[in-house]
Amino acid sequence: MKDDLRYTPSDCFETFPFPESWEARADLESSGKEYYEFRAALMVHNDQGMTKTYNRFHDRYESDADIAELRRLHAAMDRAVLDAYGWTDIPTDCEFLLDYEIDEETWGRKKKPYRYRWPDDVHDEVLARLLELNAKRAAEEARADLTRSTRSAGQARQPLSGGRRATSTGTPPSATLWDQTP
Repeated sequence: MKDDLRYTPSDCFETFPFPESWEARADLESSGKEYYEFRAALMVHNDQGMTKTYNRFHDRYESDADIAELRRLHAAMDRAVLDAYGWTDIPTDCEFLLDYEIDEETWGRKKKPYRYRWPDDVHDEVLARLLELNAKRAAEEARADLTRSTRSAGQARQPLSGGRRATSTGTPPSATLWDQTP
């Protein structure tokens, strides 16, 4: 068996803290659809695949109006997602930042690895809030599981027949099947 990273639905998507009622949010649907359709048309129009399109998207010297529109739509989609979480205080402004550290002296004349992305502090804030939300939901699920198991255990001790139930005042029955001797 290899120990490579792998992403499975149970590890990534089933535990991801999506916004509440995200499936019913028309703003998420419309911004995602608009972005997808524009990008698809742009790729067909330019006869370019995803890699070339996103290389242009991340190129700080690319000034094509269609790429600028793709960046705008990307920011609108980011805004819709953050708003769905109620995180209206987080900005969606992207910058051209190096994707990773480089040594300027040894890098030479190669194209620098810029990405059009959120600044690190915004990126870190979003990840921190997602982590906090995930922990909160995991704790809520654990409490709900404990409540269900406690209820199930309590129901298992209820007599199947012949026992007396609690009265309307909430007092316990005077005897149950468990108390009776054969």
